[in-house]
Amino acid sequence: MLERLRERTNGYTVTPQQYVRISFVALGALTLIVLTGAAVRLTGSGLGCPTWPKCYGGYYPPLNTHAVIEFSNRIITFPVSIAAGAAWLGALRRRPYRRDLMWLGALLPLGVVGQAVLGGFTVKGALDYGWVMGHFALSMLILLAAVVLAWRASEAVREPELETSARVPEPDGEQQGLVRLLAGLAALGAVTIFAGTAATAAGPHAGGSPGQKINRLSFDGRGTMDFVIHRHAEIAFIFSLASVAMWWLARRRMASPVVMRPLTVLCWLLLLQGAVGLDQYETHLPTELVWVHVCLACGAWIATLWAACAAGVLARRRGEKRALQPAGGSFGGVAPAEFPGN
Repeated sequence: MLERLRERTNGYTVTPQQYVRISFVALGALTLIVLTGAAVRLTGSGLGCPTWPKCYGGYYPPLNTHAVIEFSNRIITFPVSIAAGAAWLGALRRRPYRRDLMWLGALLPLGVVGQAVLGGFTVKGALDYGWVMGHFALSMLILLAAVVLAWRASEAVREPELETSARVPEPDGEQQGLVRLLAGLAALGAVTIFAGTAATAAGPHAGGSPGQKINRLSFDGRGTMDFVIHRHAEIAFIFSLASVAMWWLARRRMASPVVMRPLTVLCWLLLLQGAVGLDQYETHLPTELVWVHVCLACGAWIATLWAACAAGVLARRRGEKRALQPAGGSFGGVAPAEFPGN
């Protein structure tokens, strides 16, 4: 089927440079839909359109604020779907063809479709905390695929030799250790985000407007929110310390700038996140600060994944052992591997 689709689009080719732009547009669009979705929840518009896919049985929302906000988020799904679909179709027509980019690109439109379906269940489930947490978790997984796609597409432009199938040396012991630590950092970041979704699920921003009954996370009555928020803060603090330690270790081992840059960005974002989190707690979770908190969380997640990709955690494997490419005593690329197209 893929071969037939490639034949039908024959004559329309995409250069590696063009595909880099496509992949970054897709990453930006998928990040945007996460932030607009958070705005829907934080404005209490989650049930602004209580039916799905139509709004109150119609093709456009009634003229009330919550309905317009919620329906606007649905509309944004269309350009996001186009960007995600372009990432897949562009990979089919990219020359030289790379099968890894094609499969990664396919994950984006599939993820958008999955999000649309899960969003429908979330509305039909009256914003039950389980559906909402799953909805956000899937968004983070889609961002994971989009980051890996953008990284692999851009690395081939920075390092044209990565389009070949030449083998590279195995990383030495120090490099392998740093790679494993960055993999652990990414996993800890995922745990931190999950704890954050639990804190939101137990908090006051359940997504519904005043008067709407929403099933919030609760296992200890009114003490649930306090317990979950403190556990989230503790995990986030550990993640922040681990990120600073990784930055120091990578610098000490003379890591490539392509690894140091995202780690530096991550540390600054976490510093801001900590300040915003403390302010949130002191001011009883105002909507605007919670939205900023979500924005910073998305940025920190992307920076963590980018650092992991740069260090080779997600290095390509195709009949070869995973490897890092040394660059003048440092490392910043991932193992080259060819995925022949024709």
